[in-house]
Amino acid sequence: MRTNLLIIVTLGVFIAISCSSEPSDQKEPVIKGRWFTQKQFQLGKQVFTANCASCHGNQAQGIVEDWKQRNPDGSFPAPPLDGSAHAWHHPLSVLVRQINEGGVKLGGTMPAFGDTLSDEEVIATIAYFQSFWDEQTYDRWVQMNSDQ
Repeated sequence: MRTNLLIIVTLGVFIAISCSSEPSDQKEPVIKGRWFTQKQFQLGKQVFTANCASCHGNQAQGIVEDWKQRNPDGSFPAPPLDGSAHAWHHPLSVLVRQINEGGVKLGGTMPAFGDTLSDEEVIATIAYFQSFWDEQTYDRWVQMNSDQ
């Protein structure tokens, strides 16, 4: 079931028509031309706020200035997910796996959410933080993953 949902969503990402919009400094996320629906965005906002914002920031901006610098305990802090760090380098399948398995294996402290969040909630969470990516970052992500 999880694999089928991931395949369907991934196909939707690349079938969706990207609409261009002018860059802006607006605080609200840009949704136009993205693969996800308003419903996914709204669910993602709820899930992100409840489970992710305390470490990744309310608007996925991160809460630690240098997220590449290890914490005193040797772990890495949570990176921003707003397109300014490395999340956009990863295909949807890797983003899903990261949320489901957590970040401990990679030197972070993010807990695994695979037993906590449904497939729908995981995909919606990704939709929400991708809504903060500017058009250029989002377009690069689509291009990098078009052969996935």
